[in-house]
Amino acid sequence: MRLKALTFSGLLLAFAATSAAGDATPEAKDHEKWQSLAEHIEGRGWQNTPSPFARLPVTAQATAPKSVWSLSGNSAGLCAHFVTDAASFKVRWTLTSANLAMPHMPATGVSGVDLYARDAGGWTWIANGRPGGATNTASFGGLPGKPCECLLYLPLYNGVSALEISLPPGTTLQPVPVKADRAKPIVFYGTSITQGGCASRPGLAYTSLIGRRLDWPVVNLGFSGSGKMEPEMAQIIAELDARILVLDCLWNMSPEQVDERVEPFIQAVRKKHPDTPILLVEDSTVRARTPTTKGARLKAMYDKLSPADKNLHFLGAKDLLGTDAEGTVDGCHPNDIGMLRHAEAMTPVLRKILGLPQ
Repeated sequence: MRLKALTFSGLLLAFAATSAAGDATPEAKDHEKWQSLAEHIEGRGWQNTPSPFARLPVTAQATAPKSVWSLSGNSAGLCAHFVTDAASFKVRWTLTSANLAMPHMPATGVSGVDLYARDAGGWTWIANGRPGGATNTASFGGLPGKPCECLLYLPLYNGVSALEISLPPGTTLQPVPVKADRAKPIVFYGTSITQGGCASRPGLAYTSLIGRRLDWPVVNLGFSGSGKMEPEMAQIIAELDARILVLDCLWNMSPEQVDERVEPFIQAVRKKHPDTPILLVEDSTVRARTPTTKGARLKAMYDKLSPADKNLHFLGAKDLLGTDAEGTVDGCHPNDIGMLRHAEAMTPVLRKILGLPQ
C-alpha cells in the first residue's frame, strides 16, 4: 500500500506524544487545568453502565456470563469524540488493571490511548499515548490550531476509571453533534478478535477502522474467549436499536453450539427488531482455503433462514486474513495486517447494506 503525506490546510501534519506515569513536574501540574472527557464518550450502547467507560448496562450483571460481565469493564471500542481549536493538549487516563500488556499484544494496544484527527482527506492518525503505570499522561501536538474534530480511542484490554484533558489557556472543547441519519450505531458482537486482539493500537482494531471508513458510530461488544451467543446475551443485545448487527462469534463456539444457538439468537433479536440487518461472519482461519466445520454449519444456517429473512446477510472468511499467513500473531488473533484485512473485507459489505456508495 502506497503511503502519502497528509496535511491540514496544505501544511505537513507533524505529531508528537510523550507519556509516562506522572510525566509532568509538580510545578506544571499545579498550573494545569484538567477537565473530564466522560461526557464525550462514543461507542456505548447503553447509558446506564457502571461507569462512562464500561460497555454493558448494570442490569446485565444479573444475567450475562461472568466472563462477559468482567470483560465488559474493558473499554474496547470506546472513544472520546470532540472538537477543539487547541494546537496541542495533554490527556491523562487512569487504568483499572496493573496488567499493561500481554505476551502476544503490546501495552500500546492493551492499555494505551490513540488519537486521530479529521482533515480534508479524512481521519489521520496523530499519535498514541503509551502507558507506564496506573495513571498516565500523554502530550499531543501538531493539530491545526482551529476547530478540528478528534477521536481519542481508549484501551482495548484494560479498563479506564478516569479520562481527562488539559487544554492551553484560551482554547475550547466542544461536543460533536450527532448526525440524524447515523444515530443508530453498527453493533459488533464477537470474540477476542472483535474486542481488538491483537492490534498494536486501539485505533487499529477492525471495528475502529470500519467506523472511520464508514464515518459511522460503532459499538464494540467483543468479549475475549466469551462470544458464544448464549440466550442471555441475545436478550441483552436485543435491547439495542442497531443500524446493523454484526455477529462474529465463531472462533468461540463449537460446531454443536452453532447448530443450537445461532437460530434462537437471531429469533430473539427479530422479536424486537424484525427489520434490522444482521451480518453473520464466518471464522477467519489463517489460510481460509476451505470452510471450517463451524463455518460450513453457519453457512447452512444462513441458507436455511435467509429465504424468509431478506435482512440476513453472510460474509465468508476468504479475505478476512488472506492466504499468506502474515495476518496473525499466533495463527488466530490478527496483527495489524490482519485487522486491516478484516476491515477491507467487511467495509464493502456494510456499505452495500447501508446503501452507501462503494
